[in-house]
Amino acid sequence: MPTLPPAEAIDRAAAYSRYLQARLTARPELRGWLAAGLDRPCTRAEMLDALAGRAAADEAALGRALRLLRQQVMARVMVRDLSGRADLAEVTRTLTELAEVVLERAAAFLHADLAGVHGEPLDRAGRPQQLIVVGMGKLGGRELNASSDIDLIFVFPEDGETAGPRRISNFDFFTRLGKRLIAAIGEATADGFVFRVDMRLRPYGDSGPLVASFAALEDYFYTQGREWERYAWIKARYLTGGRHAELEALRRPFVFRKYLDFGAFAAMRELHAQIRREVARRDLSDNIKLGPGGIREVEFIAQVFQLIRGGKVPSLQARPTRVILTQLAALDLLPEATARELEAAYCFLRNLEHRLQYLDDAQTQRLPHGAEDRRRVAQAMGHAEWEGFEAHLNGLRRKVADQFDQVFGAPQEDQSAHPLAGLCALPEAAALAKLGALGYDDPREAFERLAAFRGGQRFAQLPAASQAALDSLLPPLVELAARFDNAAATLARILALLETIGRRMPYVALLREYPQTLAQVAKMLSASPWAAEVLTRQPQLLDELLDARALLAAPDWGSARAELHDRLAAFEGDVERQMDELRQFKQSEVFRLLAQDLAGLWTVERLSDHLSDLADLILAQTLELAWKGLTARHRERPAFAVIAYGKLGGKETGYASDLDLVFLYDDPHPEAQAIYAKLGRRLITWLSTLTAAGILYDTDLRLRPDGAAGLLVSSLEAYEDYQRHKAWTWEHQALTRARHCCGDAEVGRRFEAIREAVLRTPRDREKLKAEVLEMRRKMRDGHPNPSGLFDLKHDAGGLVDVEFAVQYLVLAHAAEHPEMAANVGNIALLGRAADLGLLPGEVAGPAADAYRALRRLQHQVKLQGSEYARIEPEVAAVHAEAVRRLWDLVFGAAQPE
Repeated sequence: MPTLPPAEAIDRAAAYSRYLQARLTARPELRGWLAAGLDRPCTRAEMLDALAGRAAADEAALGRALRLLRQQVMARVMVRDLSGRADLAEVTRTLTELAEVVLERAAAFLHADLAGVHGEPLDRAGRPQQLIVVGMGKLGGRELNASSDIDLIFVFPEDGETAGPRRISNFDFFTRLGKRLIAAIGEATADGFVFRVDMRLRPYGDSGPLVASFAALEDYFYTQGREWERYAWIKARYLTGGRHAELEALRRPFVFRKYLDFGAFAAMRELHAQIRREVARRDLSDNIKLGPGGIREVEFIAQVFQLIRGGKVPSLQARPTRVILTQLAALDLLPEATARELEAAYCFLRNLEHRLQYLDDAQTQRLPHGAEDRRRVAQAMGHAEWEGFEAHLNGLRRKVADQFDQVFGAPQEDQSAHPLAGLCALPEAAALAKLGALGYDDPREAFERLAAFRGGQRFAQLPAASQAALDSLLPPLVELAARFDNAAATLARILALLETIGRRMPYVALLREYPQTLAQVAKMLSASPWAAEVLTRQPQLLDELLDARALLAAPDWGSARAELHDRLAAFEGDVERQMDELRQFKQSEVFRLLAQDLAGLWTVERLSDHLSDLADLILAQTLELAWKGLTARHRERPAFAVIAYGKLGGKETGYASDLDLVFLYDDPHPEAQAIYAKLGRRLITWLSTLTAAGILYDTDLRLRPDGAAGLLVSSLEAYEDYQRHKAWTWEHQALTRARHCCGDAEVGRRFEAIREAVLRTPRDREKLKAEVLEMRRKMRDGHPNPSGLFDLKHDAGGLVDVEFAVQYLVLAHAAEHPEMAANVGNIALLGRAADLGLLPGEVAGPAADAYRALRRLQHQVKLQGSEYARIEPEVAAVHAEAVRRLWDLVFGAAQPE
């Protein structure tokens, strides 16, 4: 639609809005002002200039200046909106800035007036204090509508008294200021009002004091704050005064929990039910804000995700609804198409809300009933007639209501009709019959476990609501456990999990809100006692089970790196929170890999690659944080590298592997040794400190030059000298699996060159063989196995024999065959040895297959929670024999059994 000339745009808007027509009649000069500025938005600077031109000598003059400003801004907003010059974002931004300017100027004027009589209200340090006006609701979210009231809360930092000759308490000072501020902008005079003021969101509502100190507000949050108040404080924004950081430190933990708060669903569901009951009682179905499929339902959808996840995902702490909808799509919490549909509906409803309010400057969201007003509204919304407009509106509202019902659909809480309901209260014979019919091999054992769970002290000490919640989960979980071959063990693990989360209602709420996760939980607990232990120890990981597609999607370490970086950046300066974020990130990624592993998606080799990539990523991010935390750093980035040895170095990392690390640097700075030693210690602290979220990794630094007696960090020059002239043969064996995993790339490149040069040094093969055999004997003596089972790692024919044979081949032949020095893994090196004629293919091939099979068996045993990777000898006999043939060929002597 072409933009109308200013004069015609003003006439059309006046024909639509009876309020604007009345203003133009009462103030003819307003038309000229409108025409001159219609093609530009009304800015904060323009508002301030307008007030400056009407200097207020007293409170009455202040009130008139504010009301005239409001008339001007409202007039321009209306005409620009109705003529297509302004979009929704401009309208809400302009009206929000109007409220901010009015509150700032009125509060400052009235504060000065009161202080002139009573003196400044002082804190304990003798510093003047200001009233903090907290904007709630749409004002807080910068989404104010055309005829909105403004929800405010008044806060001040500290109790005390004023410093003037007529002293009063700070509480009295700010109470008087608050009352006068409300009157200055809310009272209707001959010039109208500025904004209607609603103070009912303050602590204790209408019955509470008008103002609250920080201490009083904190006490209220912790002793009286209700779930709906958390919802209300999401959008809270501080518009005047100072010491906002202190107030934010009170608000944020009240609104946003550190854990995933799935209990918010029930609280928001109940709040919405109250609203719907009120809508029905007052027959407000035509209310586009409160009625079904209205503005409030879109806001609820956005805000429930904020309450649940805002404490863990800082981007969900934003205030504007449209920003949150975009974030929900970006985080895959809503399908992108759904988020777009909700935003489109929200914009349509908000534009309609403004047009309803433009008619008479009335605070209404109800559709008109008169034919003339219906015609006006329909045409202002781009429709020729009311019927077509209403059909379009109803379609949008149905979509919003459907999506609301999908998000907030009540869980199946009533299990009274379930065949297993009240199982523990049945006569024993009847209960055993039901459990036997389900498929439990030993129904009595299962019944006794259930009875012990419900009759235990932990269950008895739970609040009644928690007991009821757990009782509602038991019937489907008992039924699910019976579907597995190891039903009794699965049930035991399920009950252990429920016992752990019983006092942590958000996790119980998660399982009730998302019953589809119950089957996934039972499957994981059945498959692996180790997985059950992980989930019981870290129940926040239940959240990972909500989206099966994301749970089983292959890792994208580039995206994961960016996500972790953003999460850490959001808590810059908060070391404890960053430590927790690192740990929770690692736990989530490992848990996803575990789920994929149990689903059979990975070979052991590919799984180890992913776990090693994860460790590399975390080490790199942690090194960056550790360096930033050093006060003595002398350069932007450290000339420092982390060298991975052992399982991480060879990319054979397991779920519980510790990290064998060596720290190197290359920096001519005279204090380099001290600086990088401090960095190394700080890095280890970040990795190994036990926080509420656990530890990140156990680390082992004994492979550094001179072991535990050596320096924590080494210069490249010292490291090279040690490797060439002082290192033992076993240290060169360890070097075969070493690699640069993070830190300075040039230091890493130089390390790789040193490593290759050392490995390619010509050696006396007989002496080398004797030293390798002696080290193998010591290792075998250190791991006795009296069990009669075959130790997959340490016994003759096990994994260590393959590793030692390959390490010998590397050290013995890399001088003539440089390709043997590459860190490509034992299986690949056996293949290279065969290709080079160092081993016959009929020995190398079966040995490589055996190594792969033994690792797979070791992995399976570990998933079953065994302390030692030991199995019946006959299970591994073929693989062990292939390894023994390799050993005999390489070393010319059989391993002792």
